[in-house]
Amino acid sequence: MTSVITGDIIDSRKQKSKDWVEDLKKILSPFGATPSQWEVYRGDEFQIEIKNPEDALLSAILIKAHLKAIKLDARMSIGFGDKTYNAEKISESNGSAFIHSGELFETLKKQKVTLAMRTGDTNLDEKMNLMIQLALTFMDNWLAQPAQFVAAAIENPTLSQEELGQKLGINQAAVSRRQKRAQFDLVQHLDRYFRTEIKQLKTR
Repeated sequence: MTSVITGDIIDSRKQKSKDWVEDLKKILSPFGATPSQWEVYRGDEFQIEIKNPEDALLSAILIKAHLKAIKLDARMSIGFGDKTYNAEKISESNGSAFIHSGELFETLKKQKVTLAMRTGDTNLDEKMNLMIQLALTFMDNWLAQPAQFVAAAIENPTLSQEELGQKLGINQAAVSRRQKRAQFDLVQHLDRYFRTEIKQLKTR
């Protein structure tokens, strides 16, 4: 089982600066080699394979946080399933994970949601997407500073508030405020629940 994130930058044509394309590539580069594991194509669309499906949701949230920190946002769909064809470019690879991600991505604009997932298990998809939609009520409204905190906290899960503060150049009280503003504790609860569900799905 693998997972695939398909996304595009919201209102990319309204961006004055073209630097965001380079920023997006920087955000995606830790996910592995391009174009086999991730790729930016058609200017503002991207696709990433997250080989451990349990990491998929947090990876999408991390991308969102990095983008929000530079005042951008993305629409993303996460598809789960297999990979039956492994091409040199991820955008040309295939399998049910790619189909689930691609088909769902086409519906996001109409649904007016910026993040959703599809495993093919209707009950699980319904339950998880409801939770994600509830989380989006605050994640879609992250300002740059709380978003910056979220990205740093996800990338450095073992650091204390004080150590995160040193990384961000702020004191511990400011870290605590940003953590609350971002509702990061809820993000962590959602991620833990999601991991449990995906683990069970893998054993079915």
